Amino acid sequence: MAVGEARHRARQQLQEWGIAPDSVDTAVLVVSELFTNAVVHTSSESITCAVGATPDQLLIKVVDDGTGQSRPSPQRACPQDEDGRGLMLVKGVSQRWGASPTGVGGGQVVWAVLRLARA
Repeated sequence: MAVGEARHRARQQLQEWGIAPDSVDTAVLVVSELFTNAVVHTSSESITCAVGATPDQLLIKVVDDGTGQSRPSPQRACPQDEDGRGLMLVKGVSQRWGASPTGVGGGQVVWAVLRLARA
């Protein structure tokens, strides 16, 4: 799955669930950042994305099967840098986020929990 397809599928599912548009937009941003990081920073052959919802929260998980940097962490980007801000965005819009090994090969799960906006 490509990043654009992950964004599209997440948006479609969240809209089907009746999630407020502001929360959908924020969730799609997080999906895009986490999925892009998995594509760029791992040697994965397979990357998956899952979303789940409770009445007041969204859970986003991106799972890769490859090896890459150790635990992801937000970086400080200089104004002229073209990248390096994705996890800072995720941190800024999430209640919490994190990463853990999948237990299979070198893969990991990177996840974020978002508070749902009231419709």
